Amino acid sequence: MGDRQASDSKSCSVFLSYSREDRPHAQPIIDALQAAGFDVWWDGLLKGGERFANATETALETANAVVVLWSKVSIESHWVRDEATRGRDRGCMVSISLDGSEPPLGFRQIQYIDFTRWHSDSSSAPFKELVEAVNHANTSPGVALSYAGHTRPRGGLSRRGAIALAGGSVLAVGGGIAAWQSGLFGGGTARNSIAVMAFENLSDDPQQAYFSDGLTEELRTTLSFNPLLDVMAQASSNSFRGQSASAQDIAKALNVSSILEGSILRAGERIRIIARLVDGKNGFETWTESIERDFDDVIEVQREIATEVVDALLANLFAETRFTERVGGTRNAKAFDAFLKGSALYALAQDEATDRAALASFEEATRIDPKYAAAFAALSRANTVIASFYAKGKEPAAHYDRAMEFARKAIELAPDLAEGHSALGFVLSNGKLDLVGAREPFVRSFELGFGNATILTNFAIFAGNVAEFDDARRAIARAKRLDPLNAAVYRTETLVEFAARDFDAARKAARTALSYNKDIGTVHRLLGDMDLVEGRFEAARENYIKEPGEISRLRGLAITANRIMGKAAGESALASLIQKYGDNTLYQQAQVHAQWGASDQAIDALSRGLESGDSGLVLAKTDPLLDPIRQDPRFDAILQRLGLE
Repeated sequence: MGDRQASDSKSCSVFLSYSREDRPHAQPIIDALQAAGFDVWWDGLLKGGERFANATETALETANAVVVLWSKVSIESHWVRDEATRGRDRGCMVSISLDGSEPPLGFRQIQYIDFTRWHSDSSSAPFKELVEAVNHANTSPGVALSYAGHTRPRGGLSRRGAIALAGGSVLAVGGGIAAWQSGLFGGGTARNSIAVMAFENLSDDPQQAYFSDGLTEELRTTLSFNPLLDVMAQASSNSFRGQSASAQDIAKALNVSSILEGSILRAGERIRIIARLVDGKNGFETWTESIERDFDDVIEVQREIATEVVDALLANLFAETRFTERVGGTRNAKAFDAFLKGSALYALAQDEATDRAALASFEEATRIDPKYAAAFAALSRANTVIASFYAKGKEPAAHYDRAMEFARKAIELAPDLAEGHSALGFVLSNGKLDLVGAREPFVRSFELGFGNATILTNFAIFAGNVAEFDDARRAIARAKRLDPLNAAVYRTETLVEFAARDFDAARKAARTALSYNKDIGTVHRLLGDMDLVEGRFEAARENYIKEPGEISRLRGLAITANRIMGKAAGESALASLIQKYGDNTLYQQAQVHAQWGASDQAIDALSRGLESGDSGLVLAKTDPLLDPIRQDPRFDAILQRLGLE
């Protein structure tokens, strides 16, 4: 904090009262107060053999301010209530609500500071209010019981507040102790962070690669559900495939403390898995295991490995922490195998054939195990993609309906499955154009999937589309921590910053994305759009020519042809787009007409797209290419129908 916000903070001592269960929430507050210059006492400072009661009482009686962290847990704690009573009686108590809980009876006459939306930002309003309150307690003890500066928020949450609240709860719960231990609030290599490298396929059959890759990713996903771990995502971990880099080199490059590597041999109905956990600092193995089982036991093998990894990393920190199992998973090996096949095909994102083959594999997984929630979530997302990119006529509506059904089934089977909520948000926004309805499942996916880079980027795209840019940036920052070498993460950042009109940040993210994958789609289109908006039409055209996505490429070339070569050239290019893709490009047609200055045609294309459910309309609120018609009342009416105004 630049100005410390108080000149006398160095001479002000603070007693922090909280429940042990809230320690992950308390630590960032302690760190921020200490960084602001306050002398903070908390029970973590007790030395071995020091008498707890005596030390606590002394600190409580001599502190200039008593800061009490209220939560659903702490209001039931006799220790917290006793300490709060003494702070109240001394007239130097400051109340904070961590989760929206009101203080218990006897303490409600003192207004509290709402930290449910706090993101460990020392420049934020809640923290400034806390500093002001502590300094007030220091300089004016006993006045009006305690500081009663600003009132807490009342009434319902705004749409903006709902996402902000999700971000706060995620940092407190999803990041939690891992953030505190890792230095997420202060930089440095994460203490409890791990990269799961692609397990080597030792089978003679290269067709079995999907199994070793899929099992690796499932193990990675399973570990990511543990809030005490930071788990490097797939793209960054797999970037070292085939290289001779040492564990220490990989750990340094990915900024993790441990590496998990191994191999898989599948022969008929038997599998053998060897796994090794390696210390990223010295390269020594800290745990190794060789497991040979029947194929039907593959789920149990995965669970065993994850449990041992968690124990090896965390046993010395929290002995009671144990791994449970993958949320929404299966115990049926054949269903698991079908799911892995589908996941491998879906990840290719190659063409309609591979996406439909992925759909069939996910259907097979759910047929074998009708309670396989993760497979239902994947099935929902595959249906949404096929409807958005390939289906024609009445087929899209049927796929969207199935996607809704399968997403809700996934949530019903596993309410805490982040992928289920993300899939529901995806189909509601892109399939049903119900961005208001999509907000709740996307926010819930963010809360549950704070350790999953894919979930975070999906949320960031949604938040960017509805102009919640701060929330989108928080999600991207976390995704980059989990998957720093993934071009798709930086593509998402480019999308968000483009929509936010921060072209410098967008171009920087785009360059990073292309440095990791020169063939990635959408990025050259975004670079072209920025050049276009800034009037550099030749540069825009050059970027559009490089764009791999044909619809985006043809759309961009139609706009620039009109600008560079004249109306006839532009109309010819637009005709090529319509001839090839028809009404599947109504949103792109609207962008072209808007950039040509043809407002009536642009509004007509958007209206038709709204009626047909064109998924492009989710971009309408923030798309700079629609700025020429943004003041048109008819455009505002379209946004209102989308729930974006």
